[in-house]
Amino acid sequence: MIRALLFFLALLAVAACSPGAADPPTPTPIPTATSAGITSDQEAAQLLDDLVGADRTAVRRAYNRILLAGDQRYIAAFIELMRINMIGVGTPLNFDESVRALEALSGQSFGGDWFDWIEWYGGTDLAPPPGFTGWKGRLLGRIDPGFAEFLSDDLPGEIRVEEIVWGGVRVDGIPALDNAEMIPAVQADYLLSEEPVFGISINGDSRAYPLRILDWHEMANDVVGGVPVSLAYCTLCGAGIGFRGEIEDGRTFTFGSSGFLYRSNKLMYDRQTRTLWNQLTGQPVLGELAGSGIRLDLVPVVVTTWADWQAQHPDTVVLSLETGYARTYEPGAAYGDYFSYYDTMFPVWRRSDLLAAKDRVYALQIEGNPVAYPVDLLVEEIVANHQVGEIPLVLVATRGGILVNGNSLRVGEVRYDAGAEVRAYARAEYVFSPGGDPGSLQDQYGEDWQITEEALLGPEGARLERMNGHLAYWFGWYTFFPQTEVYGLTP
Repeated sequence: MIRALLFFLALLAVAACSPGAADPPTPTPIPTATSAGITSDQEAAQLLDDLVGADRTAVRRAYNRILLAGDQRYIAAFIELMRINMIGVGTPLNFDESVRALEALSGQSFGGDWFDWIEWYGGTDLAPPPGFTGWKGRLLGRIDPGFAEFLSDDLPGEIRVEEIVWGGVRVDGIPALDNAEMIPAVQADYLLSEEPVFGISINGDSRAYPLRILDWHEMANDVVGGVPVSLAYCTLCGAGIGFRGEIEDGRTFTFGSSGFLYRSNKLMYDRQTRTLWNQLTGQPVLGELAGSGIRLDLVPVVVTTWADWQAQHPDTVVLSLETGYARTYEPGAAYGDYFSYYDTMFPVWRRSDLLAAKDRVYALQIEGNPVAYPVDLLVEEIVANHQVGEIPLVLVATRGGILVNGNSLRVGEVRYDAGAEVRAYARAEYVFSPGGDPGSLQDQYGEDWQITEEALLGPEGARLERMNGHLAYWFGWYTFFPQTEVYGLTP
C-alpha cells in the first residue's frame, strides 16, 4: 500500500539512529493467572511495566493476566508495543504477540495494519490503564530520552495521550530556525520567481520565508517589526501559521518540534516550560501550561509566489540559504512526494468526504465559529463576500493558484498544489468585487480599496481590518473542527 510506503520512508531518516531490533523472544510457558478483573490501580500500572520488563516470566504472566481479564484498557498499550516493534526497538513481546492481544481484546481483525488500529481506536471511547502516560513516555524514551520529559503522569493534559504518535524524528530532529539570517531580495538569486514563500509584514518590516527552506525546519522563531513571531509550519497538514510569541502576561515563548504528532498534526513545544502545543490551534495541550486558557494570537501570514511578494513588498528581506544546517534546499526535496500524493502519511481517524483529504482550504475562526473556504473556489471567484454569524467578511484571492514543479529526494520529479494567496477582511456594510489590478478591490459604490497585510484601505482614510486565517489541508482542519462550516458546500 502507498500509505505504508510513505510511512516507511518517513522512518528511514532515523532508522540508523534507533536502537537495533531485538530478535523475537522464544515463547516461554505462560504461568497460571486468574481471570478476575484488574481492579487495583497499582496492579494495573505494574502490569504495564511488566509487559516491557527484563523478567520474561513476569512478561508472560502480565500478558496472560490481561488477556484472561479481557481488560480493554490495555488495547492502547498493545498498539504502542506493536508500533515500537515496527520501528526496530525490540521489546520482550514481539509484533505478532501484540497483534494477537489486540484482536483478542478488541474483537477486531486488522492484523498488522497499524493505521487501521489507530483509526479504529480514535473513534472509540476507550481509556488506557492508570500510569499509561508515563509508561508510554518511558517506552518512547528508548528512541529519545527527551520523549519521557513530555509524557509524564503528573502533567496536566487536554488530549488523549493514546493518539500521540511518534513522527519519525527525535526531539528537534526537525530543527527550528532561530532569528535566521535574512538577506535583501536582490541577493536571493537562489529563488525562482514562481516558487512559494510565506510572507509576513508587521510595522513595515516585510519578510519572506521560502517553503523550500521551511519544509526542512517547520518552525521559524523571529522578530518581525519588533514583534516576537513563531512561524509554525505543519508540512503534514499543510498549515503554516504565524503566532505572536508574547502573551498577555508578558511572557514570550519560542518553539521547537517535539517529534510527536496528534492526528497527523505537529505537536510543537515551548522551550520555556517544555509543554506540548497543538500547532493548528495555538493552544497548550500536555504539560505545565495545559488547561491554563492560554491561546497564542495569530499574526498575518500569506502564501504567495516570490515574484508577487516582491512586487507587493519591494523592500522585503528573505531567508538566506546559510541556515547553519546542511540540507537540500530545493523545491519539493523534503516532502514533494507527500504533497503530490492524495492521502495522509499518518493515521487520522476523524475524516469527512465533503472534500478530498488534501484539498486546500483557507481556515478561520470567527468569534468561535470555524469556517473553511475551498481554495479552488476562492481562486475561481477571486472575491468572495460572505458572512459568519454576525460578521460580514470578504475573502480575496486575486492572483490565482500556486503550482510547484519540484524534485523529491525519494521519487524524483513531482508537481503539487501549494495553495494560493488568500487574505480575509471584515467588510462591514461593503460588498466588494475585483478592482483594476490584483492589489485592489472595488466596493458597490465604485470606490477603490487597496489590499494590504494589515487592512483594506479605502477612500478618506477608511480602513477594514484583516481577519487572520491560514491555509490547511481539509483533513487537517476537519479533524479538529468537525463542526466547521464549508463555504459553498454547507448551509
